[in-house]
Amino acid sequence: MNKMELLLHGWDSCYEREDWYPPLKDALNGVTWEQANWRPRYGGRINTIGETVSHLVFYKERLHLRLIGEETEYPEGVTNDDTFGAPVADEESWKDLVNRLEKVHSAIRELLAGMDKKDFERRIPKNPIGLWVNSLILHDAYHTGQIIQLRKMQRTWPASRSFE
Repeated sequence: MNKMELLLHGWDSCYEREDWYPPLKDALNGVTWEQANWRPRYGGRINTIGETVSHLVFYKERLHLRLIGEETEYPEGVTNDDTFGAPVADEESWKDLVNRLEKVHSAIRELLAGMDKKDFERRIPKNPIGLWVNSLILHDAYHTGQIIQLRKMQRTWPASRSFE
């Protein structure tokens, strides 16, 4: 397995193929708009599922734009906290956000699948593609765990699961 194949394995595992942890797509499966906006009443400022998905979309869109050469710099005036966005307005907005996540994840996967192992080291603009993608895989895994924890607190995550 070369470096690019390893990245593709991680990319698939973080979103739709179960490996050592549930993928993001499973963590979001069946989440309603109300659940996406739910926030525990304790523990200080905790991001909702919807805010976390907005954050994930923001960074995936940055990577996609860099891979296709349409962005080189982080958007001016945007902080990491800004990327979590506002609460999702309604069920349709929630579904649109989840669809946006899937669309950008798939678009990046398609681009990665068309690359060869030499592209792993290509810089966009300063960091190698391999580093960017690996960081987003870990980022997805981290936030998927947060989403699952929120769902457990809501009692909307299965008490037991099976996987292949």
